[in-house]
Amino acid sequence: MQIRPIKQSDNAEQAEMIRKVFREFGIDRPGTVYTDPTTDHLFELFKVPGSVYWVAEENGELVGGCGIFPTPGLPEGCAELVKFYVSSAYRGKGVGKLLMQQSIRSACEMGYTQLYLESFPELEKAVSMYEREGFRAINTPLGQSGHTACTLWMVKKL
Repeated sequence: MQIRPIKQSDNAEQAEMIRKVFREFGIDRPGTVYTDPTTDHLFELFKVPGSVYWVAEENGELVGGCGIFPTPGLPEGCAELVKFYVSSAYRGKGVGKLLMQQSIRSACEMGYTQLYLESFPELEKAVSMYEREGFRAINTPLGQSGHTACTLWMVKKL
C-alpha cells in the first residue's frame, strides 16, 4: 500500500471511485461531491495553496483518497478535511485511518489549528472514525463548500 500525492493521471479513476461510494450508500444527489464538477479535476483543485490530496494505491489501483482544503469562509486557521473515501474492498483494513492521519499531519505542517468536515449519517462507520480521531459534532455548517445536502458537520482542534 502506498500513500502518495494525487497525480493528474489519477483524476478519472479517483472521481469514479468516489462516485461509486456515493451510489453504494445512496447519497448520490445534488449538493454533494457526487455532482461537484471539481471531483473530476482533483489534481488541479489541489494546486490551491494550503491544500493537499493524498491517494492510497495498491497494485496500481486507487483504493482511497483524502485531502485538506482551505474552503472559503472557514474561520482563520481552519481547513476542511475533504473528499475522504475508501473503496468497499479496502474498508476496515486501516487504509482510511492512514489517509486521515496523513492529511491531519499535512494540516499541522501547513499551520492549520483546526479541521472541519461535512458528512452524512449514512456514513456511520466513517463518522465513528472521525469521533475516535477527535472530531466533534457541531450544529451548523461552516464555510462555503457548496455541498448543501450534507447534514452532519464536525470540527477537530489540532
